Amino acid sequence: MVVGYNAGVQKILIVGSGDVARRILSRLAAHPARVHALLRDPSRAAAWREAGAIPVLGDLDDRGSLQRLAGLADIVLHLAPPPGEGRHDTRTRNLLAALGKGKSLPRRLVYVSTTGVYGDCGGAQIDETRMPNPESARAARRVDAENVLRSWGRRNGVAVSILRAPGIYAADRLPIERIQRALPALLEADDAHTNHIHADDLAAACIAAIRHGGANRVYNVVDDSGLKMAEYFDRVADAFDLPRPPRISREEAERTLSPVQMSFMRESRQIGNQRLKTELKLRLAYPTVDVGIAEAKAARQAAQ
Repeated sequence: MVVGYNAGVQKILIVGSGDVARRILSRLAAHPARVHALLRDPSRAAAWREAGAIPVLGDLDDRGSLQRLAGLADIVLHLAPPPGEGRHDTRTRNLLAALGKGKSLPRRLVYVSTTGVYGDCGGAQIDETRMPNPESARAARRVDAENVLRSWGRRNGVAVSILRAPGIYAADRLPIERIQRALPALLEADDAHTNHIHADDLAAACIAAIRHGGANRVYNVVDDSGLKMAEYFDRVADAFDLPRPPRISREEAERTLSPVQMSFMRESRQIGNQRLKTELKLRLAYPTVDVGIAEAKAARQAAQ
């Protein structure tokens, strides 16, 4: 069953109360929905209540604190990341255990995962049929979460849709500080193909998945940019009149950059988004990073 807003007032639970969640909440205000937001920090409750959500205090790392989630929602938007270590996503397991204790289960669950689950594809063009091949521990935990969620959905008749997102950007999430610090990028011959999505488009994709997402279906939530990583940095630098990052070889980068920085530079892939456009029926507000960068530049100029 595809759950839509025409079914009356929907009870929605947002799990993972970051920037994208707030953007989702602002979009839900236009629809007949009662929205609960799981919060770990009580000091944030007032802000979320003012934004239109009903705060529910609980910690995904503490299964006992999640009892109020049982039977609370028709729809769950799961945006919380896995824990920072370990082989498994214990947070997702704790969430599902709490949801399973209710008299009724959600009809739909949308999970925001990462395109990092594909690993390095050598710059190849791929789509959702590409088998996951995670090369980092954090990506492996994402695959674990996806598998647990899809299995749970099949067993319980819950329509689980997986949204795989790449690097998320917005006006306040551009790599300006990185560029100002003159951190290097890779030479053209060594550089990796990268993928992006504007935070507003990811929020819109979550809403679209509630309306149109298929059960146990995966969707790549990426824009049409098709850039290499250094090209992206150059676009931002040029827009904000900053020096372009210096270029170094991959060998030199391995010696000088952190393991986390290198993990992104090692993985190269060009990801297609046809399912996003045809099945979720999403029209991107920011089809390329150039559109988002231009808007951010205009907003900064207007504020000066």
